[in-house]
Amino acid sequence: MSRYIGPVCRLCRRETAASKTGEKIKLFLKGDRCLSKKCAVERRGTAPGQKTQGKASRQKVSEYGRQLREKQKMRRYYGVHETQFENYFREAARIPGQTGRTFLQLLERRLDNVVYRLNLATSRAQARQLVTHRHFRVNGRMVNIPSYVVKVGDVITISNRSKKSPVFESNFEVAKNRRAPEWLEWSDQDQSAKIVALPAREQIDTPVDEQLIVEYYSR
Repeated sequence: MSRYIGPVCRLCRRETAASKTGEKIKLFLKGDRCLSKKCAVERRGTAPGQKTQGKASRQKVSEYGRQLREKQKMRRYYGVHETQFENYFREAARIPGQTGRTFLQLLERRLDNVVYRLNLATSRAQARQLVTHRHFRVNGRMVNIPSYVVKVGDVITISNRSKKSPVFESNFEVAKNRRAPEWLEWSDQDQSAKIVALPAREQIDTPVDEQLIVEYYSR
């Protein structure tokens, strides 16, 4: 399955329209631009598609429909292919402990997500591009695979040639007003980060019910 390259605002509108509570769900696929009043979710809360305009969404949703919707929301949130997403779940199911929590931890530990959580990128899409373009090193070794899963104790650094690029200078200015999650330790002096622990569930702000996803794959 190829990566979705259409208008990403349609994905947020789809999740908002499917929400039973009427909550505006934003996947922040455009980063800070999703906070703007021009955001499509703010302007139009209906599902994408001409046939949905001015019509109420179907009220009754099956249990399978809820599980599928939650799975799609989480997959789009992290920008992962369908096959990749399922492989992460299978791996989480083999690890002792709560499968849902382990599943979230694996996705959070992707290198592109860690770069985003460190505020070194304005969105996960930009983080994936920066990793692919060889701007980061893990334990001194260049890594250009966005799906690389970091471990506790790993140190992430920015390549010397990249630190003075306009993109990173701009992101550094934005990052000054933000804090990285507690499971990540950022050093302003060295401009490096260390994975100090596995992310706890309360430290992951992903707006999903992972138990529904566990039930989806356990059918």
